[in-house]
Amino acid sequence: MTAVLPPPRISGGLLRPRRLTRVEDGGDLHALLWTPGPGMRMISSAVLGGGIGERCWVLNAQVSHGYRRTDPDRHLAELAAAAGARGPGVGLMTAADVSAYAHAHDDGAEAVVTSGIDVRGWAAVPGTGEAAAGGGAALPGTINIVVALPVPLTDSALVNAVATATEAKTQALLEAGHDCSGTPTDAVCVAARAPSPGETPHAFAGPRSLWGARLARAVHRAVHDATPSPSPPSF
Repeated sequence: MTAVLPPPRISGGLLRPRRLTRVEDGGDLHALLWTPGPGMRMISSAVLGGGIGERCWVLNAQVSHGYRRTDPDRHLAELAAAAGARGPGVGLMTAADVSAYAHAHDDGAEAVVTSGIDVRGWAAVPGTGEAAAGGGAALPGTINIVVALPVPLTDSALVNAVATATEAKTQALLEAGHDCSGTPTDAVCVAARAPSPGETPHAFAGPRSLWGARLARAVHRAVHDATPSPSPPSF
């Protein structure tokens, strides 16, 4: 996997993904690789590197719409290694074109979002969840959110940040006119700086806390910018 395009001009300085391309399944596929290096604690629902811990990179990889591999974690690790990523990291995937990502920032909080909503719906639907509805398969509809904060958060605040990012995503979708709370395969990653010796991490990241509010506004804007408006009905 090699870089083919220079990074876009963006405001802010922490979350700067590198755009990559590769040939796979008979076509060109893209990826975004962010390598902040050591010193970042992340929480993620990603198939690779999920949970809470120190991570050195985040890869958001596009895969084909007919993706059938049963080892997505290994696949993502191989792609990251081929791109030069080292150490533990987070790997997300989507069938959406990640080169069309959106970046937003708000007073130090930054968000990068890739969005595909061909497969979408409401979270609470009767009679689903027993099969592939919540799995790691890469469907055409996936919203991947990566957030970076320049301050340390406690573990509970990291969990709070994921909830805040999800609320902001759904708000943006509803305001744009989409009849959904998201897609079945949405994923999120929140990265916060590891605390320095003696530094007290922020204990809250809800939407009315200082950094939670900034995170919410950044995610809201990035989801809005990354997600196409619904097509008008045809008669």
